[in-house]
Amino acid sequence: MEFNFKDQDNANLARLLLNLKDERIYNTQIQLFYQQRKMSHPNPLCKYGSKVFSQTDEDGITFEIVRRIKIENKFFIEFGVGKGTENNTLSLLAANWKGAWYGGEDLSVNLENSKRLKFKKIWIKKNNIVSLIEDALKYNDTKKIDLISLDLDGNDYYLIKEILSSNYKPNIFIVEYNGKFIPPIEFKIDYDENFKWKGDDYFGASLQTLNNLFKSYDYKLVCCNSATGANAFFVHNKFAEEFADVPTNIRDIYVPPNYNLYNYWGHKKSLKTLEKIING
Repeated sequence: MEFNFKDQDNANLARLLLNLKDERIYNTQIQLFYQQRKMSHPNPLCKYGSKVFSQTDEDGITFEIVRRIKIENKFFIEFGVGKGTENNTLSLLAANWKGAWYGGEDLSVNLENSKRLKFKKIWIKKNNIVSLIEDALKYNDTKKIDLISLDLDGNDYYLIKEILSSNYKPNIFIVEYNGKFIPPIEFKIDYDENFKWKGDDYFGASLQTLNNLFKSYDYKLVCCNSATGANAFFVHNKFAEEFADVPTNIRDIYVPPNYNLYNYWGHKKSLKTLEKIING
């Protein structure tokens, strides 16, 4: 078969191949960088980091924490799920958990036939987050929450406090922290129920501020994800002995932010895969 290209076609093809090559090099470099951060961090939990459907390595850390505390109920709630294609609990659905999603965006996936996942599109605020938890528990006919993930790019501290002060205490809590502020700096934005992140450093709360809050409600900080320094993992103190290998100094758990993300990870993600997991 013979192909005849014009000069412009050749130029476009060359540019495309160069871009593909550059993207492969970039992703290879990022993967090596992530691997180095993971293996060199003083917290042994970081070494379990791995991506399934999370933004980077959060899934692997979650599964190691779950393994250690031997969860049986397997029920989660996630606040801030994006379009449903990349978050902290989709991998739990793949492992036969049940749960509820709440967020302000439409989903890209169809879950009309799902018997294990509830979704509600809603703007999450202090005055409705507890009712959403009650809604989720009623849906699953349970009183136990094994895991809550909350990432809303803004009022997170105040929403977490509202949950904990209402005596909802999941075994595991995954939260976003503002990695710019190293411990012992305490920082949190002012509460604004209409807050929308502008892509700058005014969002959320520092790790120290979140740690102080969780400690006051009997939680232990066990990990920050080493790939991006964006998510912190807390477990209830009743499981503290299962994490005796975790450093006790917050500075040895903290991970600085890294904003270099993968352009792709493995094969292209298919909505058919996601819907099979959600509706299966």
